Parts: sequence; C-alpha cells; structure tokens
Amino acid sequence: MGGIMTAEPTAEPTAEPGCRWPVPPRDGYTVDDLFTLPDLPPHTELIDGSLIFVSPQRYFHSIAIDLLVTGLRRTTPAKMKIVREMTVVLDRRNGPEPDLSVVRAEAVTGREQTRFPVADVLLAVEVVSPDSEARDHDTKPHKYAAAGIPHFWLVEMSGSDHHPVVRTYELDPLTKTYALTGTHRDRLKLDVPYDIDIDISTEALDAL
Repeated sequence: MGGIMTAEPTAEPTAEPGCRWPVPPRDGYTVDDLFTLPDLPPHTELIDGSLIFVSPQRYFHSIAIDLLVTGLRRTTPAKMKIVREMTVVLDRRNGPEPDLSVVRAEAVTGREQTRFPVADVLLAVEVVSPDSEARDHDTKPHKYAAAGIPHFWLVEMSGSDHHPVVRTYELDPLTKTYALTGTHRDRLKLDVPYDIDIDISTEALDAL
C-alpha cells in the first residue's frame, strides 16, 4: 500500500536500515518541502500537508497511461502539451501528481521543469490503483475542481477482460464541482479540451 507521512509530530519512521525520514512539521509540509527534502521516493505527492508515497503500480496502470498519451498527442493543438506524472501546484499545502495532464504550451519552461501551476492545467487524468482508490475517486477530484481545473478523467479497469473505462467530467464554474459528461468503454470521442478520438478497446490496449 502507499505510505502517508502526516503532519502529526510522531516519532521518525524508518524507511530502511540506516535511513530515517525527517519528523513532519507541526503545520504540515509545503510544496517547497516537496521539492527540497532529500531522498524522497519518486512520484511523492503532497496532499493537505502530508507526503503520499506511491506503491508499485499494476501493468494496467502503465499501459492505460501509454494508450491515452499516444491518443491525445495524435490531435493535440500547438497551444497545448501532454505531460505525464508531473506535480501540479494547487496551493501551498497541495502538490498532487496527476497520471496525465493537458497543459498550456506556454507553461512549459524547459526540460528541467518539475511542476506546473494549476492555472495552466486544462485536464487532469487519474488511473485508479488499489492503494489510491479513495484519493482518485474523492480527494483529488474535489481538490482539482476547487482549484479550477476545467476537465477531469477517471480511468478504471473493468470487467473480466480488464478493459479500460474512462469517465469524463467537466467543471461547473459556479459550484466548483465536477459533473459527469460521459462513460466511455471502447471509444473516447470528445470535443473538449480539444477534438479527441481514441480507441480505448481491449484490443487497443493489448496492441501496445
């Protein structure tokens, strides 16, 4: 399961023999800490001031991201970029890492870039894993919506053949909540945030 380092001032947890994590600050970690603490595991996220450590992922998680990245890049307009597994800074205490994001092209500042401000994110995508199910279904979409990300997709493995299902959501700017706009099982065809047409069938997944 994924680990969580909370803001509670408990004893220092031991990562492995000879390695000790710092005691979390009383008021929680900040985005600055996320990028300056030494030796954090790859893809560590910051949620409400707590560090979230990611567990090893299933094969489905990897190839579902690959399938969507390939399909999205096929029709991406010049004014947008597709990025995977990069931190999005929502506020001082929240720096989640969507599995996939569509960002404004001008937000890309260089190859050493490590984060994107939420104002430049047009779509956030989460592929659900067993250890992140609650965060992907509840915590993250609520935070993405409150921060103003216009579009959100939730990708899950379904059925006996383990095919992908993509649920698409659009932000209501008045309530700052997401409304379901579609459930897609074989073909993902949309016109927001741009024209998208992706084969998400089991056969397409197996062909990767």
